[in-house]
Amino acid sequence: MTYETVLYDERDGVAWITLNRPEVLNAFNQQMQAELKTIWRGMRHNDDVRCAVITGAGDRAFCVGIDRGETMGDWESEDDVGQQSVVPGGGNSTTPWHFDDPGDNIGPKSNDLWKPVIAAVNGMACGGAFYILGEVEFIIAVENATFFDPHTTYGMTACFESMHMLQKMPFHEVMRMALLGAHERIGAHHAESIGLVSEVVAQDKLLESAAWAAEAIASQPPVAVQGTVRSIWAAQDLPRRDALEMGKVIIRLGSDSKSLYDGQKSFLSGERTKPRIR
Repeated sequence: MTYETVLYDERDGVAWITLNRPEVLNAFNQQMQAELKTIWRGMRHNDDVRCAVITGAGDRAFCVGIDRGETMGDWESEDDVGQQSVVPGGGNSTTPWHFDDPGDNIGPKSNDLWKPVIAAVNGMACGGAFYILGEVEFIIAVENATFFDPHTTYGMTACFESMHMLQKMPFHEVMRMALLGAHERIGAHHAESIGLVSEVVAQDKLLESAAWAAEAIASQPPVAVQGTVRSIWAAQDLPRRDALEMGKVIIRLGSDSKSLYDGQKSFLSGERTKPRIR
């Protein structure tokens, strides 16, 4: 398919997704939300894709969150704000019980995708970008990448994005980032030191590094890979005992006879994958 706000390509078992609104630092509008939802949902049933990489166009930003110009650009007074949803982009309802969160559209796990997704962060990543980053398997970032959440500085509660980042960062780091708003940014090397980023690379090595990891993942049996993704996320989401009980079901579903047989043949042959040391 051809998209208006996203570039999409498939090669060597990997889907390459590029947020393509560099003129607004790849902020997501309603159109991008719809297109990302279509991509994530469609990828669930596309056996040609076994891993995905998501990045941003240009070298200034991965994504800076929601397009404020689209959602708040026509505000001229507090009365205008009063006519909107409690959160810009969250949909409108006559009661508070039907809220449409933008993250339901742009996050891979929110769209029930259990194929691995790698984020290649090529600059600023802030605010609503954490809907995506909070649901990827791991992040590779360039040396000048920065991470921050400006919500509080501009009068908004740092809510969903902060919750997502608790999947990737220690509590105190999430709290500091949320409370300091636009006053502080986390650099790539500090992000690596706290576990948010798995690898920091030079600008010209970003896509090469992401491709190496994605193609290595894609070369392995998909049932085992997707079962692994599902297992580890279950352990994040559930209490320990419940996750272990769910694991008994996942391990049976993820035990593909052909993959197990081929893996055992490979092991007995004495051939071993030559690993890269990180």
